[in-house]
Amino acid sequence: MVNNLKFEGVFPANPTPYNDGKILENALRGIFQDNISHGVNGFWVAGSTGEGPILNDSQREIVARITGESCKGKVLSIMHVGAISTESAVKGAKAAFDSGCDAICCVPPFFFPTDTNLVIDHYKRVSDASNGLPFFVYNLPQLTHFETTPQIMEEIVRYVPNVVGLKHSSPSFQDIVAFKDMGMKCFNGNGALALPALALGAIGTVDAPPSIAPWLYVQLHNYWKKDDIESAKKIQSQLPEIVSLTRMFGTPSDNTKIILSERIGIDCGVSIPPKKMLNENERKIVLEKANELNLI
Repeated sequence: MVNNLKFEGVFPANPTPYNDGKILENALRGIFQDNISHGVNGFWVAGSTGEGPILNDSQREIVARITGESCKGKVLSIMHVGAISTESAVKGAKAAFDSGCDAICCVPPFFFPTDTNLVIDHYKRVSDASNGLPFFVYNLPQLTHFETTPQIMEEIVRYVPNVVGLKHSSPSFQDIVAFKDMGMKCFNGNGALALPALALGAIGTVDAPPSIAPWLYVQLHNYWKKDDIESAKKIQSQLPEIVSLTRMFGTPSDNTKIILSERIGIDCGVSIPPKKMLNENERKIVLEKANELNLI
């Protein structure tokens, strides 16, 4: 079955259930089960909404293990292993391979100043630790302050041959065309623009909103594959509200966790410090809006 799966379609960037220093394992399994039941193609695990860069090595290993156990043979899993140090990212890549994840992804080095050569060296080390798993670059210059342009991607793939694509979350939306022309599997990282990105050549969507509304994104992608553009447009018109809810109060991790907690009936915890958390009044507003949108 897994041989028929492809890196395309809807890959929710799910939150990581957490509380009091611990990964909430049953809740993470519940999120996977819920999203799989709605037809998603895979998962982008421990990304920014999944708080991957602030997981410690042990927590990341737990997430990788549960991901492998929950997804293997059902959907594809792309495990984000980016971390503040190369050593930690390398450990994450090893954990992804050992746990049976299907691919890895990684942000470039962040916090300290970097350049293309440092990024390539970082990626080479991470790639080697993954034993050749398909590698997706995470292009998120808003947070990493490093833009993976098509020209830089050409340099990266020259030295890291198992790089097969990227999640493109950069505002330079037009670069999707260039990445497609390079043969890169380019996932769109902006859930509000799922249909326009497909029209430009993206292979699918990776973002947090598909985790709380997977059925909408799956329907849109299926309509696109059937060339039913009018039906896809109708779904596209509903997405801005879903994205706004996800980003409300600047707390996407908390927002997705409380919505999914209500839907799956398992406590998904709170954001990992130092990320911002919702107060009680904000939680009430998020849940009311989620009810209005029939998400819970």
